[in-house]
Amino acid sequence: MQSVWDYPDFDEHELVHFVTDRQSGLRAIIAVHSTHLGPGAGGTRFWHYAESSQAVADALRLSRGMSFKNAMAGLKLVGEHDRLAADRTLLDRQA
Repeated sequence: MQSVWDYPDFDEHELVHFVTDRQSGLRAIIAVHSTHLGPGAGGTRFWHYAESSQAVADALRLSRGMSFKNAMAGLKLVGEHDRLAADRTLLDRQA
């Protein structure tokens, strides 16, 4: 397992949290690229990743992308994205 600092998509992110909830089987990654312009804004993706490294790379890449997108739009918001990586059986539940 490689360190988050070694990922090609790591761009001096300010915050990367890894969260686990054993009861539900939920594993989550919260990535904040920068708070230079203000509070975080982004989105959440609930997805099954074949490997946890894919979820980490996705969170890093999209949080950085949201920083750039918000800055180009002139918003006082920064990039933040969450990845909820769950067991595939959780994706098959009916609403």
